[in-house]
Amino acid sequence: MVPQIEKLCLEKNIKLTENRKIIARVISESKDHPNVEEVFDRVAKIKPNIGIATVYRAVRMFEEEGVITKHDFGEGKARYEELYEDEHHDHLIDIKNNKVVEFCNDEIEKLQEKIAANLGYKLVGHRLE
Repeated sequence: MVPQIEKLCLEKNIKLTENRKIIARVISESKDHPNVEEVFDRVAKIKPNIGIATVYRAVRMFEEEGVITKHDFGEGKARYEELYEDEHHDHLIDIKNNKVVEFCNDEIEKLQEKIAANLGYKLVGHRLE
């Protein structure tokens, strides 16, 4: 199965080198939200001669091209995950142990849209802390 990141890259005509494919696969297969150093550690197990600069450049490019999402969970390091165009979810962060829990809640989504509409806005995105 082709990872979501690779599919989006193909749709956007983004060149995928061997290194970028490995990095994309590592991010796609991650069950957590790895930072760049964690992505590098995982990639290095697959391809030991890859450099951290290569990982940084690929992650930045994936983010700029809109195929991964960058998160700031308040710990001073950006974390990343695949972009799911047809799925929205939120994150609950346990600030004691930095555990991130993903969840979906239709009531929260509807309430945010209602609040925005009541204030004369159309919600196009949100971040609730």
